Amino acid sequence: MGMKTKIALGAMVGIAVIGALSANAGDGDGDAKSDNRTSASAGEKTGGASEAKPAEDKAEEKASQAEQFKAFVQKNGTPKEKDAVSHVTKVQGADEQNDILDAADVYTDFTGGIMGEGTGPAKLIASSFADWKDSENGLVTIYDADGELLGNGQF
Repeated sequence: MGMKTKIALGAMVGIAVIGALSANAGDGDGDAKSDNRTSASAGEKTGGASEAKPAEDKAEEKASQAEQFKAFVQKNGTPKEKDAVSHVTKVQGADEQNDILDAADVYTDFTGGIMGEGTGPAKLIASSFADWKDSENGLVTIYDADGELLGNGQF
């Protein structure tokens, strides 16, 4: 074989190996999820009602962190906290915590940034969030409708 052929063949083998490794790396995560679903499905096939219930739990859990937060405050909060939390439109980062550096963002429909009407309620929202979630080292940040900072607090 000529030198050019050996180089071309070596490059093709290298690309094939890299492609196989990257495909297997992606499949490793997918297989674990697939295996979990398969074993859960096998256990759920014994009862039709048990199939619907986990799906509802997942749908409720994935529906909205904001709705879960609002429901908690409606059940446990003061009237002022309930009023402040009624302005929450979105919550991010509340579902994944590792107690090392947890950060959650709460978005509201207030306007005007730090000088606007939402600064006071932002403190109530942060306090309510700390009642809802607990972390060794968590920081919740409250934003207005334009994404401007209103306040923050530890949880």
